[in-house]
Amino acid sequence: MSNIPVELRYAESHEWVRLESDGTVSVGLSDHAQEALGDVVFVELTEVGKVFAAGDAAGVVESVKAASDIYAPVGGEVLAVNEDLAGSPEEVNNDPYGSWIFKLRPSNVAELDNLLDAAGYRAAIGE
Repeated sequence: MSNIPVELRYAESHEWVRLESDGTVSVGLSDHAQEALGDVVFVELTEVGKVFAAGDAAGVVESVKAASDIYAPVGGEVLAVNEDLAGSPEEVNNDPYGSWIFKLRPSNVAELDNLLDAAGYRAAIGE
């Protein structure tokens, strides 16, 4: 059974979102996603300053099994990317909720309400 922290929100495309105290959001891949992917060998990071709409492809994660797009769960401007993942992509497997991939300034914080809570995500992945 996947680890699904209750304080986070989840996209059906398996990204997690944490609303930070400064109003920004951190985005990463869920425990379920990293388990399904297997050993992550590469993370293609987006660029700081890019603006995405909710659902836009915002990067790629590659594993020994497959490559998969990373989607922006909410719209906004990219404020930071986790450069540590360029040299240590396996951190997505080792610590999926500590290894954020990018941070956004949401263009509309109300979009967070469109994401799943922990119970909704657990149901969506059939656990």
